[in-house]
Amino acid sequence: MIHSIIERVDMETPTTVSILFPWDQDVLPGQFVMLWIPGVGEIPISLSHTGRIKGITVKKFGPTSTAITELKAGDRIFFRGPYGNTFRKTEGKTLIVGGGSGMAGLLPLITQESHGVVSARTKEELLFADRFSQEKLTIVTDDGSMGTKGFAVEGLKTLDLDEFSLMYICGPELMLKSILDYIADKEIDADFSLERHMKCGIGVCDSCSMDGLQLCTQGPVFPKSALLKSDEFGKERISISGKRVRL
Repeated sequence: MIHSIIERVDMETPTTVSILFPWDQDVLPGQFVMLWIPGVGEIPISLSHTGRIKGITVKKFGPTSTAITELKAGDRIFFRGPYGNTFRKTEGKTLIVGGGSGMAGLLPLITQESHGVVSARTKEELLFADRFSQEKLTIVTDDGSMGTKGFAVEGLKTLDLDEFSLMYICGPELMLKSILDYIADKEIDADFSLERHMKCGIGVCDSCSMDGLQLCTQGPVFPKSALLKSDEFGKERISISGKRVRL
């Protein structure tokens, strides 16, 4: 188990914080750590900051994520990793599509050549939208409080996808499935970062499996071509209790 001392905690939205800490380790965009709160639990979290100072961006959801958001500067943070694969590199303009806290793992990929489709339930929950220039930003909210009303795929429909060399996508699985269905017959390629229940992070527990693949060791990033062949993606997953359930 690795530990570090938190340098800074930034409030990003009313329910989401970024926690920054020193860690002398190379981490690639898309990789994650298993973060442990003593006496509470351990969960996988993608790195939102991969420079000299590392960072995670966490939304309050369950007991462990809520406990993480309550950490303060000077507190000790415990984790192990990094685990998982990374996004492919490409030349030219990229399209970054994030839903809710899914934008966290996409933050290191944002460049001056990136266009962003940032979606959230409400305008207050939009995450890292300010990292894009206004002319390269498309906002989508479930309630229509800002930008286009609807889901992330509605934002894609307003763009000419032929302009982009590659899409990077992260968010709830049903959002990802809707995007995959929309681009299935289009030329644009895409990398999807998946989020599923994960207990070990090292390929032992099989709680994150999909079509016999383990997100922790063979993902969490999968190309469009792999997901088009999947029988389970966007349809069913393994619950935290180990039962296979429909999405």
